[in-house]
Amino acid sequence: MRDLYQRLTLTPDASDQEINSAVARCPNSALRQDAETVLGVAEHRDAYNKLHKTVSDIGQLRARLGLTHAAHWQGDVANDFSLPPDHAISRHDELIDRVSLAVSLYNRWRRFKGPWLLIALFTIGAGIGVAFGLALGLGLSIG
Repeated sequence: MRDLYQRLTLTPDASDQEINSAVARCPNSALRQDAETVLGVAEHRDAYNKLHKTVSDIGQLRARLGLTHAAHWQGDVANDFSLPPDHAISRHDELIDRVSLAVSLYNRWRRFKGPWLLIALFTIGAGIGVAFGLALGLGLSIG
């Protein structure tokens, strides 16, 4: 499907007068005939506009996914609704990055948890031993 609006340098909300003017000055006879048939009849234009919206959305989706036509398809009718790759990060990729960060932090915690737990237990045990020793020493020296 050709993007008649793009090829006639119009927007989909162009008026009938703008369409007629663009069709009249179009040098390509096949394109002019297609535009007259599709955009010149109100019912045909309504149906075309629905399809145009759907195919444009698919083109945007393809661009967001980084899918483009090969070089030999450039300028072809099949390339009318293709957009250059969109390098914006998708919400899915952002979520994957955040989950990956959380997993790496958790794995780092698990790796260091064992040694730090032993150090904490040793410190607590030593503190209890010192406190018990002081209490015992003070108890013996008083009596």
